[in-house]
Amino acid sequence: MSEERYLQLLSEKYPTIQSVCTEIINLNAILNLPKGTEHFMSDLHGEYEAFCHLLNNCAGEVRDKVDRMFSDIMTKEERKEICTLIYYPKEKMNLLRQEDKLTDGWYRDNLKKLINIAKKFSSKYTRSKVRKAMPQDYRYIIDELLHMQEDEDNNQIVYHEKILDTIISIKNAEEFIEALSTLIKRLAVDHLHIVGDVFDRGEHPDDILDLLMEHHSIDIQWGNHDILWMGATAGSDACIATTIRNNIQYNNMQMLENGYGISLRTLTLFAERLYPDMEPMKAALKAISVILFKLEGQIISRHPEYNMDDRRLLHKINYENGTIEIEGKTYEMNDVNFPTVDRENPYELSSEEKQLVKELRRMYVNNKRLKQHIEFLYAKGSMYCCFNNNLLYHGCVPLDEDGNFAVIKLNDKNYKGKDYLDYADKMARKAYFNKNNQDELDFMWYLWCGEKSPLSGRRIKTFERTFIDDKNAWNEPKNPYYDFYKDEKTCNMILHDFDMYSPMSHIINGHTPIRVTKGEKPVHANGKLIIIDGGFCKAYHDTTGIAGYTLIYNSHSMRLMSHQPFESIETALEENKDIESTADRIETIDKRVMVRDSDIGKNIKKQIKELEELLEGYRQGEIKERV
Repeated sequence: MSEERYLQLLSEKYPTIQSVCTEIINLNAILNLPKGTEHFMSDLHGEYEAFCHLLNNCAGEVRDKVDRMFSDIMTKEERKEICTLIYYPKEKMNLLRQEDKLTDGWYRDNLKKLINIAKKFSSKYTRSKVRKAMPQDYRYIIDELLHMQEDEDNNQIVYHEKILDTIISIKNAEEFIEALSTLIKRLAVDHLHIVGDVFDRGEHPDDILDLLMEHHSIDIQWGNHDILWMGATAGSDACIATTIRNNIQYNNMQMLENGYGISLRTLTLFAERLYPDMEPMKAALKAISVILFKLEGQIISRHPEYNMDDRRLLHKINYENGTIEIEGKTYEMNDVNFPTVDRENPYELSSEEKQLVKELRRMYVNNKRLKQHIEFLYAKGSMYCCFNNNLLYHGCVPLDEDGNFAVIKLNDKNYKGKDYLDYADKMARKAYFNKNNQDELDFMWYLWCGEKSPLSGRRIKTFERTFIDDKNAWNEPKNPYYDFYKDEKTCNMILHDFDMYSPMSHIINGHTPIRVTKGEKPVHANGKLIIIDGGFCKAYHDTTGIAGYTLIYNSHSMRLMSHQPFESIETALEENKDIESTADRIETIDKRVMVRDSDIGKNIKKQIKELEELLEGYRQGEIKERV
């Protein structure tokens, strides 16, 4: 598009000299505000209640602000109660109503406190941005209350008192408290990053996705568990079988059946006929596992470039001895009763298995709620993200044994580093939106479990963990990335490949739980690498010793909050009990980071330059004002 044509189009939005001047003034003002607060979280793994609470308490930001503002005039218990009111306004007021505590005095007192807290959080934003963040029905009144100015006759104070009187007298105080609480939480966190793995292990990843879909500003870096569900919804039979196997393994059938309406009845009946002496769900787990290993064997056979032939194990079983040979070692199997496995053609599905897989595929690809969630992951997600000098990805950038970028040959072309992650991102989108291309669907499965997958980076031993008791067979070799990524030179090599050269640049990585109990640390490579998988999932709490991390990056510093396990929302409401969190300052910034220093600032500077060109066009008579 020619420059003149572009400016003509821009003039439709800014039709006069004054409108251009006003916008330039506004944008320059925004450049000189502090950068908004970013929160980074990873590996949520379906832990809905804990994640919901951390969203509501903004990883401790709300409590910290309340303590600073009111420590001299409120007791600790009073401060805890106002925090709970902000986290769960409707639920807390319902509880207090049962205790007959919702008096006019209570409403007035808490409305004033919430207005002051909202003022504090709004101070780093333009009035326009704050107004846009307000719930629409209350926008005008909240705007008035937040910007009260004292005058010599106290007219403004009287005016605002009358507003509160009216809110209370017409019994609109509870709705207003909800609106203020929503605004406070919205202003506390300007942008949220989820560095992978919303799905699996925990019970309610579907509810987490409902929450994320309501968030005002978010990006997501796909994790291997996310790509698994994306592949399943795209129609990959192996991904479908794996999601079902995982949910039976983690005892999350309720999420499948109630959350997404995916019935396991046909699978369970089939398994009960095959294995009548087993408990129904154990039989179902075994049946879907056998189907999975057949489907995986077919994919590996179709794609020798994946270099995963060592994962095809069904043909290596010695049924007479009850053993299997893997990598030159013989292991005793705990089960060799596989009535659907044809020893001459072990990777061929039986006719019943084919029909079952077809039915399961139909339930996944036609699932309305699941499609909404997956399409949200595509819209807001990617393989990696470069944001404000930070490089975010879930798994790894595959390396070779020498610590250089590993070369991956796919479709007769070599990929490495950033180019490989870009290729993987493109293929993941084609798999879903093109539909029915087997190679692209197979690649989704590879992204889930391939040793050179940027989302996995390890050789997954599902077969061994299922059918071999000897744990020596369970070891899952990792990509050399995990041997080198704590080295500053390696981190700089990766950052530079993504065009990130700032001394303030960091890699923010999930996927690998930090075992705090064993002395492991989340920060490495002289601060260049920050691993934020703190074991959010309950299954990891004993391993890590904590219950997750939130990395907070505001205009002053970067700090890591480590969280203790969350009891329940019910306990939070009844006892005003918050998640206990400990802050560890990673980096203090000498000069406060302003919007002009951020990615948003770069875009604003481009807009200002274009507007200045439009202004010059108006003043030179090259473009006519649209009066």
